[in-house]
Amino acid sequence: MKATIHKWGNSLALRIPKGVAQELGLEQRSLVELSMAKGVLVLKPAKRVRPSLAALLDGVRADNTHAEVNLGPPQGRESW
Repeated sequence: MKATIHKWGNSLALRIPKGVAQELGLEQRSLVELSMAKGVLVLKPAKRVRPSLAALLDGVRADNTHAEVNLGPPQGRESW
């Protein structure tokens, strides 16, 4: 399969055909890894690193949490 390189701003862009994108599981804004191997451009989907709960909680600070929100009195059979 052949594709054409196009100018995109100051960079170059390559359109990935739909069938190839689907086979690789790529969609808009997918992160990919680019590398060179013996003069050949290699593109592969980047591995998704899922952060641990501990890593996420490390980012919680007093300056980035919101105050308590009053949602009003109980509705229906809710009890507070």
